[in-house]
Amino acid sequence: MTDLQGLAPAKRIHIIGGSGVGTSTLARSMASLLKSQAFDTDDFYWHPTDPPFSQKRSVAERLDLMEQTFLPRRDWVLSGGLASWGSSLQHRFTHVILMTLDPEVRLARLRHRERLRYGTAIEEGGVMEAGYRAFMCWASGYDHTHFRGRSIARHRRWLDALDCPVFELDASAPPDQLALTALDLVTQAPERKSVPLGATQRLRRLG
Repeated sequence: MTDLQGLAPAKRIHIIGGSGVGTSTLARSMASLLKSQAFDTDDFYWHPTDPPFSQKRSVAERLDLMEQTFLPRRDWVLSGGLASWGSSLQHRFTHVILMTLDPEVRLARLRHRERLRYGTAIEEGGVMEAGYRAFMCWASGYDHTHFRGRSIARHRRWLDALDCPVFELDASAPPDQLALTALDLVTQAPERKSVPLGATQRLRRLG
């Protein structure tokens, strides 16, 4: 959608991928470049608790909180998964980015991130040990075709239903480079996936 006053087209970008792939990092970087604001679905999915990630909000609560916080805005960048509960938001996205990464590299990044965040709390005997082990088991299923939780197969099926431009981005590059690449792709993309695409554009017409 292009602003009537001649401003650049609105950008409401959703970034998805397996845990540890860097969706929230890319969202923050892109929001900074676009002078927008980044949000993450975890902040709406979970109640703030100690330890964290132990009490889910209902779907209605998540959607209502997102509506109050940022959805009506002209521009934003949203990271994290919502394929299993956020179908009512699909029409809001102007662009979607699927980040991919070698599974071993992704899980190594994830383990490192969790240690930095929680330290000894996730080690043997720590207050978050059980939750950490369950989370890592869940996260490792992302690249398995028949995994029932969040998976790349489920993400690809969900992307089939979108009519906005969809990109697949290799997350192995440095974060700053990824942000510039993603920004370039988003800026050059047509507003709808049905628009014919040039052969040199790294934009996937899914579906």
